[in-house]
Amino acid sequence: MAIQLCYQSLEALPNNIGKPNYSRDSLSAGIVQIGVGNFHRAHQAMYLHQLFNSGEALDWAIRGAGTKSFDAVMRDKLQQQDWLTTVVELDSKGLTAQVCASMIDFIENDADSVIQALSHSEIRIVSLTITEGGYFMDDKTGGFNLSDPEIQLDINNFSKPKTVFGIIIKALQHRRDNHIAPFTVMSCDNIPHNGLVTKRVISQMASEIDQGLADWIADKVSFPNSMVDCITPATSNLEREKLTDLFGITDNAPVFCEPFELMKLRILNGGHAAIAYPAALLGINFVHQVMANPLIGQYLKKLVSEEIIPTLNPVPGVDFNQYFSLIESRFSNPEVKDTVPRLCQDASNRLPKFILPIIQANLSQGNDCKGLALVIALWCRLCAQGGDPDSPITIQDQQANRLINQAILAKDNPSIFLQMHDIFGTLGSQDTFIRDFSNWLNMLWDVGTSNTLKHYL
Repeated sequence: MAIQLCYQSLEALPNNIGKPNYSRDSLSAGIVQIGVGNFHRAHQAMYLHQLFNSGEALDWAIRGAGTKSFDAVMRDKLQQQDWLTTVVELDSKGLTAQVCASMIDFIENDADSVIQALSHSEIRIVSLTITEGGYFMDDKTGGFNLSDPEIQLDINNFSKPKTVFGIIIKALQHRRDNHIAPFTVMSCDNIPHNGLVTKRVISQMASEIDQGLADWIADKVSFPNSMVDCITPATSNLEREKLTDLFGITDNAPVFCEPFELMKLRILNGGHAAIAYPAALLGINFVHQVMANPLIGQYLKKLVSEEIIPTLNPVPGVDFNQYFSLIESRFSNPEVKDTVPRLCQDASNRLPKFILPIIQANLSQGNDCKGLALVIALWCRLCAQGGDPDSPITIQDQQANRLINQAILAKDNPSIFLQMHDIFGTLGSQDTFIRDFSNWLNMLWDVGTSNTLKHYL
């Protein structure tokens, strides 16, 4: 018989379901989240859940909120299970489930209640997942549609705002008037520069209401940009039945999502690193020009298909090759005008995050990673070039002097570059990788970048 999810039933849940190891009584609210759909509960709520599980930041729990009729429906569902959510990851190796308990309340679905909650000093972040369509963007200009009837209604009847932005401005006005520090407004919606978009909406709307308040908001309120890359489908009866069948639990509003995957980090960010160093050595300045270079384009495709994608666990419904094709198109866009020097800077911090984990994944699986060894060799060669006073190349890195010195020494002893253990960890003791790296670096010094890339291809 399935167990109905609620706080009292947590201990009775099967052992194959992850449970919070923190007490609800130990939590206090620091965030009001407006829009408590699947997307939020698969991401922000889970991040905080993991933080609380580590015993940290217990005063950052979530109070849910909403301004639409469907928000009241979600509130009713979650209230029946004490605001808990079962999050199921759709890994190809098997589904995993855990109960997230980072939400401790859901504010009554009316504007006055939300404004009152946002006015409390302990609330330091108001976060939003209100969908892309909730920002009143003008389809023609891409800017804020100040003339929208809902916005105009709030401006002209500011004592009783209805829109999420009117509610936020009203709460900020209350905090200003009562000398309470403002909260941060954090958009988590899938909009480029979502923080700047949110700031523009609130600033322009506040200017129509009270210019002094608008000035205070401009001076005091933060609007960070954010980005989340994870697929979270809608929940149907099929998913609810699957949860019951596989885990013996009944949840009114479970969330099914792909794992917090490495697709973007490895294909996009790893791809950026792969093309940056040969491009810099060949004197190419813009990323779209890099992609027009046949050698670098073919090198990237071979590297991604043979050494990066194989390290990613398959995700149902996701085609990594299709995603890579999209990345190729984005890299090739001449309107973006992204620069190679930007991609090259701060490599001593970026490579350990974007390239070295892929190398270790290949080595641990006994797979070839000659192409990834070439990425590191190209970086080493670039660092050495940056030490040439006649070269136009500048190494923009906090460790620039050290990198240049090690790279110059590596011309005669390649392995010395890999002995920077704070950057490479144990990679400098992996004989196979040292051999491949050394061969590529020697080749780069002997025949140059283009001929080395041809040899790799």
